[in-house]
Amino acid sequence: MLKTILAISGKPGLYKLVSRGNRSLIVETLDEKKKRMPAFGTDRIISLADIAMYTDEEEVPLRQVLNNIKEKMEGGKVASVDLKTASKDELFQFMAEVLPAFDRERVHASDVKKLIQWYNLLIDNGITDFDEDMKETQGDNVEERL
Repeated sequence: MLKTILAISGKPGLYKLVSRGNRSLIVETLDEKKKRMPAFGTDRIISLADIAMYTDEEEVPLRQVLNNIKEKMEGGKVASVDLKTASKDELFQFMAEVLPAFDRERVHASDVKKLIQWYNLLIDNGITDFDEDMKETQGDNVEERL
């Protein structure tokens, strides 16, 4: 499922891949509006299945981090962290509970905020099975890091 959920650089939120055009992808926003629009080759588009988080030892796939949030912290509910008022320390404390070995030098507070926002969007849209395409992504190269 995470292979069809996309992040587009410079645009907020997440997008679901709907179709492929000649020179573009047709994507739909993962919010209450469900607006469809084209995403062109000039846009920096990345699948959530290709994103990983830095840790002290190795990089951890985003699906594993999302599962950690779901299982350890929130039980499949929306994250309880208030992103508007949360301090850097509160965000890092949340991250330490979810992924204890995350690299505090390379993972910024804005990355943790983005992670929580993405998690909340996925949960709000009924996407809760983050391991669905685990076998398909094991051989893929990780293209982007948070």
